[in-house]
Amino acid sequence: MNKKPASAKLRNSLRKRSAGKMVVVFRRTGTRRYVVEAYREKWPDLEMNPAPGFDPLIPHDLMHLVVEAQLGLDDGIFGQLAIGGDAGTFRPLGLEKQSSRATSRLRRHQQARGKSLLRDARSTYAQSERATYLCWHEWLRRSGRLNAEQSHTMFREAKQIANISPASELETLDARKLETICGLLDQLSSLWSSLGVGDSMSVSWPELSVSKN
Repeated sequence: MNKKPASAKLRNSLRKRSAGKMVVVFRRTGTRRYVVEAYREKWPDLEMNPAPGFDPLIPHDLMHLVVEAQLGLDDGIFGQLAIGGDAGTFRPLGLEKQSSRATSRLRRHQQARGKSLLRDARSTYAQSERATYLCWHEWLRRSGRLNAEQSHTMFREAKQIANISPASELETLDARKLETICGLLDQLSSLWSSLGVGDSMSVSWPELSVSKN
């Protein structure tokens, strides 16, 4: 069952908190459904609804947010959103309150900017996907949540990814950085797992300060 998006009052609050950067909201809309909303002070707000990769422990896009912020991937998925892009998957939020002409104009403008930014970010997107999988595997391995079969499968896939990753990428994921990322995933997973349908949590980009809405 879908729930209504954030109220106007909450939207204004989130936009103010972005302080020229961005606040990203992860909202549970069903038993295994969620949406991602990006509130931006300088650009129109966006949403991805529904968002892919639901997980009761932590959604895929939330892992991307942490990894990209920690590795400084400023032209990854969320860095693109912060500078006015749409990452190819986000759409303007709240269009139902605008005229059809204004809606079409906003969509065209957003799509044009999004495509322009995407052209120069393909390699960063690939790096983000590789790093997110490696961090996901490390986090699950440390938590002891994997059974023997899952552990074997993920280890094999993580090894294959590491083998095709440039050495410079792997150097950024040293023991200290992995420790930091895994700690953040622990914190965010605890909050995410506590949300009921209709509840949401906010994470600022790129600081990763967190709150439950």
